[in-house]
This record gives sequence, structure tokens and C-alpha cells, in this order.
Amino acid sequence: MKIIVNIVILVFLGTSVSQAQVLDDYFKIAAENNPGLQAKYREFEAAIQKVEQVNTLPDPNFSFGYFISPVETRVGPQKARFSLTQMFPWFGTLRAQGNAAALMAEAQYQAFLDARNRLYYQVAAAYYPLYELNQWKEIERENIEILESYKTIGTKKFENGEGPMVDVLRVDIMLKEAQTNLEILSKKEKPLRVTFNNLLNRNESEEVEVSEILPTPVLESDYRKDSLFDSNPVLEELDLKTASSEASEEVAYKQGLPKFGLGLDYVLVGDRTDLASDMAAPQDNGKNALMPMVSVSIPIFRNKYKAAVKEAQLMQESYSLQKEDFANALTSSYEMTWFEIQQQQELLELYDQQIQESNQALNLLFTAYGNSGNEFEEVLRMQQQLLKYEKMKATAETQYQIALARLNYLTAKTY
Repeated sequence: MKIIVNIVILVFLGTSVSQAQVLDDYFKIAAENNPGLQAKYREFEAAIQKVEQVNTLPDPNFSFGYFISPVETRVGPQKARFSLTQMFPWFGTLRAQGNAAALMAEAQYQAFLDARNRLYYQVAAAYYPLYELNQWKEIERENIEILESYKTIGTKKFENGEGPMVDVLRVDIMLKEAQTNLEILSKKEKPLRVTFNNLLNRNESEEVEVSEILPTPVLESDYRKDSLFDSNPVLEELDLKTASSEASEEVAYKQGLPKFGLGLDYVLVGDRTDLASDMAAPQDNGKNALMPMVSVSIPIFRNKYKAAVKEAQLMQESYSLQKEDFANALTSSYEMTWFEIQQQQELLELYDQQIQESNQALNLLFTAYGNSGNEFEEVLRMQQQLLKYEKMKATAETQYQIALARLNYLTAKTY
């Protein structure tokens, strides 16, 4: 007996690992191929490029001027002027700009992580309905086989004068309904498969490997609730945006302070030609001039700088409120999802019990029918009731797995 139990456990664990491995493989394919997720990653890469843009000095200014009418000076006429100037922002401005951009890039990465986790949930939510469909099709096939055997039995009893023709007609009606249901289920497979394959960005006709059994283990109370706020990418993103806005506030303040400029002027000077002799030429006659320069900007129009500081402060308040709102919504979503998981667990227990009892009742009714030829309508009714419970169980298993995938998304489970 112990050996049999161990074998059952090993089979169950093997099926669980197999199902998880198949889905993990699909997660990997989706993460590599999904265009929406790739777009999110490109946004992150683009945000990184912003860091280098704001972390460097402005370009130096070079200017050239030519005197159409040379300006006479003591040492000769000025012919042309070359100027090179470099402006420097207030101390720490570049560092603050770089911090703001780097923090925003990190926030974009957290947005990418959330998009990836959401994609995993979408893949799971599209995968499990395929399992439900396969289960329903298999149940309907078994139902057709049973009804065909009932039709054969009813026909023989009618031919032997042991049963009415109406029993055969009842079976025939239910048989046609079951065949139609199976055809409809077969047609439903295509849109479900297309939806799933589109998430993986692969050929719509690609076959999807679906597990035959879905394990539904009983989870401990408040499953993964301690991870709800610890590593949620959206909360991390809002924290980083808040920090980026704080750095932007510092940038706005420093931009309202003076900027300094260093430069050089180089002037081409010609020789004086109005002198009587070389002896009368002044010292440095015709010598080009080199002049260092220092400049300071005076930010006297303060409104734009005050508005920039206020903008950064308001954005910090906005991100703080967004975080509070998201945390509340996250808690509510967790509780609703956890309730749904518990609900499906209870329903699965109920359906298992109802299937077992319906099978027992069906066997008793069929035995009675075989002995007396009566109660055939009850046999058919119980068969359809058993069919309903089996389908409801497959649906409950599917909803359980989808709810669990949603819970894993809310708690930012890593795969």
C-alpha cells in the first residue's frame, strides 16, 4: 500500500513539474518575442541615453568677425576677431541633472519589469482556457460513447419488447446535442490558440502543448502576501520617480543661480601704414591681440525658475498620491483574488464529491434499468448531471490556475 501511495505522489509531482516547465518555456518565448514587451525595454534603453545628454557641459561657442572697415588702434588696424566661449552652470547642476535622468531610467526599467510580469499573467490566462477546452472535448467524447452504448441497449430492449421506443428517441436527441457541442468546442480551439500564439508573437497556427492534468494544491493562508509590497515594480517605479523629481527640484533651483563663462578673444591686427618712418612705429606695431574673458549670466527673471521648482514639488506629491492609491488597489486586488482561489478550492472539493456520488447513483440506476427496463429517463438525467459536474470541475481548475497566476503577478513572483 505504501508503494502505491509513493507512486501516486511521484506521478502527481511529475505532472506538476511538467506543467510548470511547459508554461515556463512559454514565458521565456513570450519575454523574448512579444513586441509590446520589447517596446518597453526600448523605452528603458532610450531613457539611459538621456543620462549622457544632461550630464555634460553645453557646447562651447565659437564666433568669427571680419572688420569691413578696419578699426584703427594704436598698434594697427583690427582686421578680424576670433572668439571661443565655454559656459559653466552652477556647481552641482550637472550632477543633479544626471541623477534625475538616471533615476527616471531606473523607473523605466521597473515599468519594463511590471510589463514582463503582466505578460506572464496574460500568457497563463490564455493558456489555461486551452486546458479547459481539451477537458470539455474529452468529456463530451466520453459522453457520446456512453450515449451510443445507451442507444444500442435501448434499441435491443425495444426490439425484444422490453422497452419503449421513446427511450431510443430520448438518447438520439441527447446524442445529436452532444455531437453538436463537440463540433462547437472544436471550432473554439482556433481563436484560443491564435490568442495564445499572438502573445508569443509566433505563427498563429503553431500547436500549443497543453498539460492533461492541472495540480491544484491547497495554499497556506495569506499565500505570498508578505511579498505584496516588498518588490512590486510599480511601487518601485513610483519611488524612483519621486526621487527623480527631488533631483529635478534641485536642478531647477540651481538653474536659477548665475552661470559662468570662460573665453578667449583673438584679434588679427595689421601694421600701421600712416607712420613717417619705422622709427616712429609704436611698440607691438601690428601684433595680434589675445584677450581672456570671463562672463556671468544674471538670472533676474525669476518666475520661470520658481515655476520649475514648484512643478517638481507638485510631481513629488502626485507620485506619492499615486503610490498610496496603487497600494490600496493592490491590497483590494489581492483579497479578491485570494477569495477566488479559496472559492475554487471549495468548489473543486464539492465537484469531486458530487462526481463520485453521481457515479454511484448512475451505476445503481443503470443496474435497475438493466433488470426491469424502467427508469431509463432517470439514467439519462443522471448521466447529464454527471457530465455537468465534470465540466464544472474542469472550469473550476482553470479558474483556480488563472487566479493563482493573477496572485503571482500581484506579488511580483519571479520565474
